[in-house]
Amino acid sequence: MEEAFDIPLEKRPRHIAAIMDGNGRWAQRRGLPRIEGHRRGVEAVRRTVRECARLGIEQLTLFCFSSENWKRPSEELQFLMQLLEHYMMEERPKLLENNIRLSVIGRREGLPLGAVKAIQETIRMTCQNTGLHLCLAINYGARQELTDAVRQIAQLVQAGRISPESIDEQTINQYLYTAGMPEPDLLIRTAGEMRLSNFMLWQCSYAELWVTDHCWPDFDEELLRQAIRDYAARRRRFGGLLPEEIGDSSPRAASPQK
Repeated sequence: MEEAFDIPLEKRPRHIAAIMDGNGRWAQRRGLPRIEGHRRGVEAVRRTVRECARLGIEQLTLFCFSSENWKRPSEELQFLMQLLEHYMMEERPKLLENNIRLSVIGRREGLPLGAVKAIQETIRMTCQNTGLHLCLAINYGARQELTDAVRQIAQLVQAGRISPESIDEQTINQYLYTAGMPEPDLLIRTAGEMRLSNFMLWQCSYAELWVTDHCWPDFDEELLRQAIRDYAARRRRFGGLLPEEIGDSSPRAASPQK
């Protein structure tokens, strides 16, 4: 673990999620094909994973490929699937060496068989690792995830295994793709976009948002550390008040002073 970082471990986010946006734009601005942006984006993934492991982050979730991305040109899709399969195989030694455990959320249907096999094998090989949990969202959409969860819960109700009255937030959590994972504390988005893009809508209800104008291929260790510094400086209320604010919450205290 990196000891030189100026933010104490207890103030760092437990779970960081990232929407890795801007690969294509990064390439086009440089007169390069879009696929070159995706290739450089993999290098940014490696940097980010390595730095999160050094900083003692418990989980890193990366939005790699959305369920809406199938609308892209066929040549780009083919390259992305080949890149995914290659990444899964090439990164295994590094994941094992650095005690990193891999998981993948999203639907496997529609992914090429080679990519699915590579994902499953990498998950199997790293399942006993106890360091950073690297979660990749592939063929993922939050509305799709919620639909799948509701469908499973409805089947349980229909079978008489649970009653409608017993369904609460914890019930829904148990049937999300992310069951058993901590909710993201910090959500990073690159390329200056100010939206969630159907990513972890349930889980990010209280995540702190951090946006940079840098495209994902330019995301580096210093930007990650700056995001963590900014996170540590924020005061998280979760809809309530901080202890020092409670004394100022009465109507009289809130009225303007003359």
